[in-house]
Amino acid sequence: MLRTVAMMQPYLFPYLGYFQLIAASDLFILGDNLQYEKRSWINRNRILCNGRATLITFPLRKDRLQVPIGGRRLSDDFGRHAAAILKTVTHSYARAPQRAEVLPLIERILAFPDHNLASFAEHSIRQICAYLGIETPILRASAFELGPVDRQERVIQLAHRVSALRYLNPIGGLELYCPKRFEASGLILRFLRMDEIVYPQLAHPFVPSLSIIDVLMFNDRATVRALLGHYTLEQGRPQDAHPPRAPTGACA
Repeated sequence: MLRTVAMMQPYLFPYLGYFQLIAASDLFILGDNLQYEKRSWINRNRILCNGRATLITFPLRKDRLQVPIGGRRLSDDFGRHAAAILKTVTHSYARAPQRAEVLPLIERILAFPDHNLASFAEHSIRQICAYLGIETPILRASAFELGPVDRQERVIQLAHRVSALRYLNPIGGLELYCPKRFEASGLILRFLRMDEIVYPQLAHPFVPSLSIIDVLMFNDRATVRALLGHYTLEQGRPQDAHPPRAPTGACA
């Protein structure tokens, strides 16, 4: 029986905490059937360029806002954009100690021929997991047939489908999920908070919360694997707290 399951939208080159979540789970589910959100981190992230955080964006083909992540596609001229992204990364990390190891990985990811957004992101996540030796199985949420349910019930049903006992969520969802509701469904709810992590970025003052690209460029694999365990698990907000207005089904 699986002990811990986690679920997130498929992001492109997300921050280290995303991979901590995968490594800390017995099964990771990609929310490919969730709503695509404009200006989110699904198809963009930040890297270090000349000592400053710089945004890289993977442009998408125009589509209706209602189309979920699994229905979106990268732009028709993505090959040109991929070349520009690779050039930016190459220039930005020209003196990074792990450049020779990491650039071929990024190049392989950018050359992936399937330009469906969910497929492209899933491939990139799997490639980085393989590079780091993370062996957590990864599934897509679209493989499970769920009815029209709210955010919490979706997670609870998915956890039950895979016989999980515990659901692990990033700390950013602290106000979205109710520990009592999960407990009533026979599940333990925990939140992963990444510890404060600092590493050398050449001569620049440290810039936190950048893409996994930055972490890989400045740290060898053994160091990154050690950083995967630098987090704390929290139980959620106290039951006697007075949170802001909660979504449907959350703690009142």
